[in-house]
Amino acid sequence: MLTREELPECPVATTVQLIGNKWKLLILRDLVEGEKLRFSDFLKSVPGISKKVLTDNLRALEADGIISREVFAEVPPRVEYALTPLGASLKPILDCMKTWGTEYKSALK
Repeated sequence: MLTREELPECPVATTVQLIGNKWKLLILRDLVEGEKLRFSDFLKSVPGISKKVLTDNLRALEADGIISREVFAEVPPRVEYALTPLGASLKPILDCMKTWGTEYKSALK
């Protein structure tokens, strides 16, 4: 997790730094419904993402305290990802983005 000193002064810049890339937003979009998801679920639902990019973004979101990763001692190993309470607090932001995107697309017709 980043320290206060490592974060930008501007709160908007802080949010963008933590979740502001295309991949992180799509990962969060999938998790915001409350279900735990596996790596393969993200590969199916996030078009064009490579395994390496997905791994890097999942690790970053976990390091920042936005998602949790649970490993099950099974064969084959099973790993599930979920939003932490901090990550769940992003739901209103994602909901607004969804609403705005829908309205924008409607306005183009």
